[in-house]
Amino acid sequence: MSFTTITTRQKTFLENYLRGTGKTLTAADASARFGIQNLPARMSEFREHGLNVRVDSSSKGTARYAVSARDAAGSRAKKFS
Repeated sequence: MSFTTITTRQKTFLENYLRGTGKTLTAADASARFGIQNLPARMSEFREHGLNVRVDSSSKGTARYAVSARDAAGSRAKKFS
């Protein structure tokens, strides 16, 4: 069960939560805190739309995702609304 109820689409929520904020998120965090079950798929969709997604891997094999403020073309415009 998640502690937060998301009233917007997952991609819109994640863009607002991660993009340019310096915050990072793991799949386990996304599932536990926000009820997002497939975070790697959402990050793939971000890449397809031209966003710069950074993935840091821990020694345990856990991926931690972050999204830069600017997309591949240098724009800060929102991709998802």
